[in-house]
Amino acid sequence: MDTPAAPAALDTPQPPPLLLDALFGGGAPPGLALHTDGQAPPTPTHADAARPHVTLTFAQSLDAKIGGARGKQLALSGRESLVMTHWMRTMHDAIMVGIGTALNDDPQLNTRHVPPLPEGHPHKYHLPRPVILDADLNLLPECKLLTNYAAGTGRRPWIIAVPPTRNCVDWGLRRHDLEVAGAKVIEVERENGRVSLPSMLKALRKLGVRSLMVEGGARVIQSFLAASTEKARLVDTVIVTVAPVFVGDEGVGYGANLSSSSVDKLQHAQTAVFGRDVVFALTPTQ
Repeated sequence: MDTPAAPAALDTPQPPPLLLDALFGGGAPPGLALHTDGQAPPTPTHADAARPHVTLTFAQSLDAKIGGARGKQLALSGRESLVMTHWMRTMHDAIMVGIGTALNDDPQLNTRHVPPLPEGHPHKYHLPRPVILDADLNLLPECKLLTNYAAGTGRRPWIIAVPPTRNCVDWGLRRHDLEVAGAKVIEVERENGRVSLPSMLKALRKLGVRSLMVEGGARVIQSFLAASTEKARLVDTVIVTVAPVFVGDEGVGYGANLSSSSVDKLQHAQTAVFGRDVVFALTPTQ
């Protein structure tokens, strides 16, 4: 069900055209990015009802680095492209990062940088569900995602985990501590020692997630790109912000060991300038 459009007189802020074109083909429905209690906001969906639409997005330097030395957080995005990213978050049911990003950055994964709605506006911005890819349950119970949820300022985080192959008391204790702190732990299958991405996507879709925005870090980005094949693509849209800076050799990149068969499946769709940054939207080749 579409969210009713807000009265035009209230001058509702509008998302960037690049996102509308890349995610909805220019045919964005009314009420996009807004939420009314009891109604699901419009979002991109995948033709296969067994998995959500997946948008892979990240910011990188001119030398293709997304993090500092040893994964240290880098503020690559300028203000304008950061706002664009938060607009993008409002358009997805859930937003995912890996455990490395969760530990290094302690993110909030909210939409606090979108333009404020006018006073008296009947709706509020949709807040995506935070999802952490954390096979071994290393997320800290005192992280911002869980403290925000406990304070009523964030949604309940979901943790994607893989149960140990044999009885592991520590794993069980970590699960208990995270659930007491408010997390929901979702068990999925293991593949080559890691979370099975197809299994994870199916599990999220069964839980009602129609669209998933994947923000990184490097291992997660590479895993999604490498796991896509011609018969089973896992990524529907890629949106990359390129900042006009160089990081250097100590920075963390994301393209190691990626085969040309993976990257060749994407084609350019849109380009837009946001302040000092250039943002590229790519979609799978037909």
